[in-house]
Amino acid sequence: MSAPEKKRSRLGEWIDQRVGWRKLMHEGLDEPIPGGSRWAYVFGSGLLFLFIHQAVTGVFLSLYYVPSADHARKTVEFIQKEVSGGSFIRSLHSYGSSLMVIVLLLHLGQTYLYGAYKSRRELLWLLGCMLFLLVLAMSFTGYLLPWDQKAYAATAVATNLISEVPLIGNGLKLFLRGGTEMGTLTISRFFTLHVFMIPAAIVGAVMLHVFLFRRAGAAGPPIADEQLKKLPVEPFFPPQVFKDLIFGITVILALMLLAIFRPALIGPTANPADATYLPRPEWYYIPVFQWLKYWQGPLSVIGIVVAPALLFLALFALPFIDRSPERRPLKRPFALGSLFFVFFGLVWLGARSHIEDQRDPSVRAKLRAQDDAERRFASEPFVPHVVGGEAAASARMLSPAESKGALLFVSESCSGCHGQDAKGGTGLFRLPDLDARYAPEQLKALLRTPNVAMTEGGMEPLELKGDDLDALVQYLRSITQDQ
Repeated sequence: MSAPEKKRSRLGEWIDQRVGWRKLMHEGLDEPIPGGSRWAYVFGSGLLFLFIHQAVTGVFLSLYYVPSADHARKTVEFIQKEVSGGSFIRSLHSYGSSLMVIVLLLHLGQTYLYGAYKSRRELLWLLGCMLFLLVLAMSFTGYLLPWDQKAYAATAVATNLISEVPLIGNGLKLFLRGGTEMGTLTISRFFTLHVFMIPAAIVGAVMLHVFLFRRAGAAGPPIADEQLKKLPVEPFFPPQVFKDLIFGITVILALMLLAIFRPALIGPTANPADATYLPRPEWYYIPVFQWLKYWQGPLSVIGIVVAPALLFLALFALPFIDRSPERRPLKRPFALGSLFFVFFGLVWLGARSHIEDQRDPSVRAKLRAQDDAERRFASEPFVPHVVGGEAAASARMLSPAESKGALLFVSESCSGCHGQDAKGGTGLFRLPDLDARYAPEQLKALLRTPNVAMTEGGMEPLELKGDDLDALVQYLRSITQDQ
């Protein structure tokens, strides 16, 4: 043995005496797998990898993020537009949350299909269902943190639905919001849940899940027990580790391609006064969004509380309901049919929601305008938050009606084409001196029925009426007087 090899051997022995790393490596890598490694087993390791990915990218984002109503959206915009690699990291984090939901659904589906919740694995299934709820909670709490109009509106709807839960609904809504309205306390609580409490619960659940998995052992392929006992046993390392590594690399490449070619967007600042915004949740909540449309009025408690409670109760109780040792999918027609029924139902609800949005011309136009405004806003240059100075003084001089008009100017996506102060720039359209060119009634008529030049530039008729339209006109005439 050469001198360097002897040094490495002595160092390894020294560390092993103090840490016991050889035993740890044996416990972690020499796990026996009945029937050998399979690609169907990569989802568990993939979930652990994605959780670490989300934690690492989340730490980078938290270095700049400020959880307050005054600064949340501006700090996310700063990350997106000014921080070197910020848009890439945020996009990785955003797409990673969606991919984590997909992989978790695949893992649960594969476990259910293989009958791997049977034979002393009941606690493993219960922990897996709990992790499913925790991942959905992570996605829900993280969705609000950018504090743009899309996130605000969707979270407002979701927290209002929570209040429908009997007895504890209103209290839970007040707890999540930090009051009756959404604001800084809401962001602070969602941030605490998203960054500290839920990840800590996930870490604890994962550790217990791994411990119980090692105690029960790998379930193996879904075949008869007699055949399973005859299968050769293969260690976890290296064959399954290699498959897990290939899956992890594929996931990373997919996330990188999405982050590069379709970066995550951020829309205008959340505006509580905008009652015209049409909220739509993330894709994995769209089936739930559509489902709730069918339960209105007194029946809402059935769709919001009773039906989901029964579904999750059946999901958690599955190992205690299905006591048969049979694991082969084709020998379990009811289990196989139930899986496809749920999958088909989710796909149908999601497709139905999209069809209804596209079928209604006003809804389709509004959603398209919201998406266009979000893309335009994301392409605008970053404007630092002004605490004092001329801009702040000018804002303080607005009348109450003009202040309301300023909010409507943003909520109606006018700033997406004309900039925050209507001065245009970087491909945006500068507004002319409207005060000198149009009387209030003329400007109202023009907003309701844009001329040919305005239509060609992308302007759509405004649907504001009454005081809202008056306030917007007053604001437009006030901000263009000195341009």
